[in-house]
Amino acid sequence: MLDIKVVNAQLLDGTGSQAVRTDVGVSGDTIADIGDLAGAEARTVVDASGKYVCPGFIDVHSHSDAYLIIEPLSPSKIHQGITTEVIGNCGASAAPRSGMNEMPSDWLDKKYPARWSTVAEFRALVEQARPGPNVVMLIGHNALRSAVSGHVDRRLDAAEQDRMLGLFEQSLDEGAHGLSTGLIYSPGMFAPADEIVALARVAARRGGIYTSHMRSESKDLLIAIEEALQIGRSAGIRVEISHLKTSGKANWGLLDKALGLIRTARSNGEPVCADRYPYTAASTDLDILLPKWVNDGGKNAILRRLRDPASRAKVRGEILASRSPDYWGIVTVASTNHPDNLRFQGRKLLRVAEELHLEPVDAALHLIETDNLKTQAFFFGMSEDNMTRILAEPYVMIGSDASLRSLTGQLSKDFPHPRAYGSFPRFLRMALDGRTVPLAEAVRKMTSLPAGHFGLANRGILRKGMKADIVVFDPTTVADLSSYENPHQLSVGLDCVIVNGTPTIAQGRPTGNRAGRVL
Repeated sequence: MLDIKVVNAQLLDGTGSQAVRTDVGVSGDTIADIGDLAGAEARTVVDASGKYVCPGFIDVHSHSDAYLIIEPLSPSKIHQGITTEVIGNCGASAAPRSGMNEMPSDWLDKKYPARWSTVAEFRALVEQARPGPNVVMLIGHNALRSAVSGHVDRRLDAAEQDRMLGLFEQSLDEGAHGLSTGLIYSPGMFAPADEIVALARVAARRGGIYTSHMRSESKDLLIAIEEALQIGRSAGIRVEISHLKTSGKANWGLLDKALGLIRTARSNGEPVCADRYPYTAASTDLDILLPKWVNDGGKNAILRRLRDPASRAKVRGEILASRSPDYWGIVTVASTNHPDNLRFQGRKLLRVAEELHLEPVDAALHLIETDNLKTQAFFFGMSEDNMTRILAEPYVMIGSDASLRSLTGQLSKDFPHPRAYGSFPRFLRMALDGRTVPLAEAVRKMTSLPAGHFGLANRGILRKGMKADIVVFDPTTVADLSSYENPHQLSVGLDCVIVNGTPTIAQGRPTGNRAGRVL
């Protein structure tokens, strides 16, 4: 007897093939059969008439990390049909934590049920929490570098380099799948390429992957892509370019050359892919405005500089010199930390500046300082046409670039980008409405493409013998509801989500089951 039988479905197997009407049978955590299963008995029958069944979606660019032990059900992810998420991106990972390492500020200010230091300890906590989705761990270069040298603007010495490589080796031994960098963030911004190559070679020997939030996504985009590709070549490793974009209107014209660099590398046999979320606003720390030198020494040193009048004046001048006057119009304040700043969440920086009777640059510096570097912002600097072209590239997969969120509890208190709740249903809706690639190709980008590039065996395709990570969605209702104004809204139209053979969503409602695994 089957445990689950999905009947009368239009099956999209994840390979890009067109849909076929068929049934899917599940036994345990495995797809037992696909075909006419009218005569097969099953404990649970899911009638998918008028709906599509496809592999569970793989979020290749997630930041859920430490949040998985706060809210393991992962409601914002599961309601998108995400059955596997890759954490530890952009150089930031919850583990290892040692020496002078600090987690990102939005992780640090949460309450956790336990403490950890190593990847093994963190993995054990996630497994004990029983996550809703499967979890794939990357190790952040920023976590490694800060563990051995803090946030200093210099090359590592030989002893520090050896300790960092040893810590990375240990992390891979304990279950990590590869390396990520966040080269616009401290301390990764201080690292030369050869430091990253040395780490990437360690990952390559283990069959791992290198993912990169590159040094630039704006005027130096082409240089940044070249660096990412060269690191891949030097290390002999698979490369994932994180959230590929052209930021800033003055840089939209770089797209042809950017895509050309990646296409040429792929035509030469280099295993490079990219990911993207289907939105035209980015979101990150507002303190990315600060010049590189301000970050030397870490958080306390940054705040000292911002509170020194002469230093602050220098910072202000450099920010203004590096940005056009219309730049401030693309910035919206997202999450804030200081009680006096909560009223600014979701408001354009220009309006905040007016209320504070400050110039926009001074309003930004005020928020950064008073929030103790915990201000988040939306940056509306991307082109809709460029986004559509990037999403259409055959090697580009979908990544939310977001931590999990919840409608209640600790993870409902901030002001996230809507991509946290809506990336995957939004891309499905675009495909169904003819605004991007055809539906079968859209599903491939969220399933077999990431499974193959990240080396996730037995996932990403609906086929007999594969793991039963399955989504059933209604093409008439699937949609993202989260918005920049009201972000904490779950997506709809995902009628059934199955993780390792266990229904996590049934008839559009959460079951409370948590069957994810740390892969």
